[in-house]
Amino acid sequence: MCFSHLRWDFVYQRPQHLLSRFANDCIVYFLEEPMFTDAPESTIQFTRKLTNLWVGVPLISNSEEADVDAVLTQLLDKFFATKSVEDFAFWYYTPMALNFTSKYSPKITIFDCMDELSAFKNAPAKLKDLEKQLMNKADIVFTGGQALYEAKKNQHANIFPSPSSIDKDHFAAARENISEPEDQAKIKGVKLGFYGVIDERFDIDLIRDIADARPEWQLVLIGPVVKISPDILPKNQNIHYLGQKSYQELPAYLSGWDIALIPFLLNESTRFISPTKTPEYMSAGRPVISTPIRDVVHPYGVNKLVHIGSTGDEFIKYAEQELAVSDKSQWLEQSDEFLADNCWDNTYASMTAKIRDTVKNKGKISLAS
Repeated sequence: MCFSHLRWDFVYQRPQHLLSRFANDCIVYFLEEPMFTDAPESTIQFTRKLTNLWVGVPLISNSEEADVDAVLTQLLDKFFATKSVEDFAFWYYTPMALNFTSKYSPKITIFDCMDELSAFKNAPAKLKDLEKQLMNKADIVFTGGQALYEAKKNQHANIFPSPSSIDKDHFAAARENISEPEDQAKIKGVKLGFYGVIDERFDIDLIRDIADARPEWQLVLIGPVVKISPDILPKNQNIHYLGQKSYQELPAYLSGWDIALIPFLLNESTRFISPTKTPEYMSAGRPVISTPIRDVVHPYGVNKLVHIGSTGDEFIKYAEQELAVSDKSQWLEQSDEFLADNCWDNTYASMTAKIRDTVKNKGKISLAS
């Protein structure tokens, strides 16, 4: 059972990649954060997404909103009434779930620390304390990148860096002669693109500076706008907000870009991020320009596979360099060689091997049995 702060149908990322693979080997329940309803009784609404994967949304009656954690505990008690908790692995993405799960003793407790959530906008005040509790409770901890591992490695005896990976074949389709989606195809000219969540981590001023300086270039921004007001986003005619797209659609959009961007601010919320889009862009055959996010600088920047810039002028300089290069075969070859072993199947295999070792060391039977 996975406890997540992200919804399954929001942005397809690390949780979906990993848990869909777990669903090939065992039954997975993905429990989202609650929603509120006018129904007289609270319940968990489960929807089957894959053969062995169920997404559960706790629907909390408005009449019980004042004591959500107690209601969630009752709902889990009801869920486990016909199941043995000892047959389960608890997989946490959010320490906040400890508020209603701390009493349970599953076979193994796993904390996949994909981000420093306490640094994100609107983070609950209790988050840091609950993360400390989860670190004490977890049998094994993974981090979503090397920088986050360096920050957390002394907090747990069984912790491993596990950077997010890529589905190379999926994104390599962007290198083929495929048609751009209609909303992007009508945008003519040089295209610099970004996909991902547009939130407090996004460098709005950087995008504005590029758009102002090069009005003939088109900036294509794909993704939902969350935790910030859309009113503060730049409204230049050459900036195009195309909204959220499905994971399956992304290669078609990438196929029409000349340059791929990672325009993140350097602040507490980005200090430990490890953008999965870096190797995804590279797999799609698109040159990448990024702000100096630590997990992009190392290893991609130092290996001269990604341009690192801090200002609009630097982004423009690197973009002009790339636009002047007609033969990118050498860079593509170097990128492909660097990413040769980077795939979600390998990441999943490595993580499950460490989980089995952890179970074995606890003196219990294998998760696979």
